[in-house]
Amino acid sequence: MAVALHIIRHNERRAMRRERVFRDRTNIMDSLNDIELISRYRLDRRSIFDLVDVLAPHLERPTLRNFAIPPLHQVLTTLRYYAKGGFLSEIGDIHGISRSSVSRIISSVTTSLVSSLLYKLKFPLDQPSLREIKQDFHNMYGMPNVVGAVDGTLIPIIRPSEDEQIFVCRKNYHSLNVQAICDAKMKFTNVVAKWPGNTHDSFIMQNCSLSEKFENKQIDGWLLGDSGYPLKPWLLTPFLNPSSNGEEKYNRCHKSTRNVIERAFGLLKSRFRCLHKTTGCLHFIPKKCTNIVVACFILHNICIDKSIPQLDELLEDDNNENDHEQPEVFNVFRDGINTRASLVRQRFN
Repeated sequence: MAVALHIIRHNERRAMRRERVFRDRTNIMDSLNDIELISRYRLDRRSIFDLVDVLAPHLERPTLRNFAIPPLHQVLTTLRYYAKGGFLSEIGDIHGISRSSVSRIISSVTTSLVSSLLYKLKFPLDQPSLREIKQDFHNMYGMPNVVGAVDGTLIPIIRPSEDEQIFVCRKNYHSLNVQAICDAKMKFTNVVAKWPGNTHDSFIMQNCSLSEKFENKQIDGWLLGDSGYPLKPWLLTPFLNPSSNGEEKYNRCHKSTRNVIERAFGLLKSRFRCLHKTTGCLHFIPKKCTNIVVACFILHNICIDKSIPQLDELLEDDNNENDHEQPEVFNVFRDGINTRASLVRQRFN
């Protein structure tokens, strides 16, 4: 009798189980034109297919299950999250995928994208490329010998479960402090995205591999940075208290030229709203957040290379150089003082 009752209850529980439902995944590529695709996914049709071709070998998984999510839908799901941020459940509803699947897909696609396309963020070391960058910067406001503008930007993340306090930035929220260098075309040539939010910009610069290349004179040229960076022979900062007409002219030219990095950050976060605080924050552990940040920088460069238009309203980066100024007396090197003084004498007096 007891056995029979157990069997009846088991059958009742099975009957109450919801039947597995496979939601319709409409072929988005057939239903949207290029402008609509750019608005939703930031890339045009050809660029999306090119990206899928690169990532598909990493995203296809052998499975005995039906209705496996194809690489194209995985890429579109991830691009939608980069472009709009927000809740994973909403991304899943749009693409007919469960929230847990969206989370796994974003992690998988992001890892594959970064490992496959990281070369898109490589700083050029060959002389022809450096000469072209210098000429582009000189054409802007007349500043010579510049190979990049450098700055940091804060990317909001969810409160980490470990070492929470080191991720609280100067604006009092949890974040990553991301250092980036860009050229005159707002294309990023170097990105360091591994440091927590309370790390100072000057510390990140001191500990990045590119700094060593400049110190060893492997790169001939100057970076332009704000007053949060140390003044060095290869890293020029503004005068905090200009005392001559030449120094004031230098500051104006420096600020106008270096502004390209702030505009690049604004364009980046306008394209990929998941990086901007208006969409909340990145809801992943710091390591996954780092990968997402780097992936967005890579895709930004692809958009620049392919002249893909920015259709949404441009956002301003909320990073303020005045928030982290250091007294100049503690933030200069003698060789840097000489280099900057020589430039002022030759070009701005």
